[in-house]
Amino acid sequence: MKIVLLGPPGAGKGTQAEIICKNLSIPHISTGDMLREAIANETDTGKQAKEIMGAGNLVPDEIIINLVKERINEADCKNGYLFDGFPRTIPQADALEAQEIFLDVVLELTLDDEQIINRMSGRRIHQSSGRSYHLEFNPPKDDGVDDITGEPLIQRDDDKPETVKNRLEVYWEQTNPLIVYYRSKSVQTDLKYIEIDGSRAMDEVSSQIKTALEE
Repeated sequence: MKIVLLGPPGAGKGTQAEIICKNLSIPHISTGDMLREAIANETDTGKQAKEIMGAGNLVPDEIIINLVKERINEADCKNGYLFDGFPRTIPQADALEAQEIFLDVVLELTLDDEQIINRMSGRRIHQSSGRSYHLEFNPPKDDGVDDITGEPLIQRDDDKPETVKNRLEVYWEQTNPLIVYYRSKSVQTDLKYIEIDGSRAMDEVSSQIKTALEE
């Protein structure tokens, strides 16, 4: 099964992607990870990407598509794969089809902006260990300090309300056209579009996804 996972930051995509991939025995493909790996391995595509990024430019779609093609031809992709963070735009989605890479499912995790801001702005991190807490859902035993070391917890800049709002604006501006595009495709083709309420408990979301993928 070939899946694209969509959803705003803070919707739980990383957690659900891991569960889906484990259940279906398919790889979780992140274009960011692929770029870093290609650069580290000094592949031809990696060298191109490194040169472009070194000049301060965005890596063009053509290179990203080449990376995707290389990755999905590997043995672990024979039964499918899950794309996370790709495609991000309609030109990228069109480029996939131009390469005869056709998807089976687009899965969108939905969550309203207020819930996302609450989720993300409540996160607190113990910097040296990476241990994560949440003021509402997973609070530390003592306010503001790590359970194990007693050291202070921090709020990352990425999790501050204003930053989250800005990230959401960028996400919706970029992704809304893609959502419309894939919904239209699901009417015209065999593509299956699944929308799941990401505000529910993690286990409930996982169960709903599993059921929807099996239908």
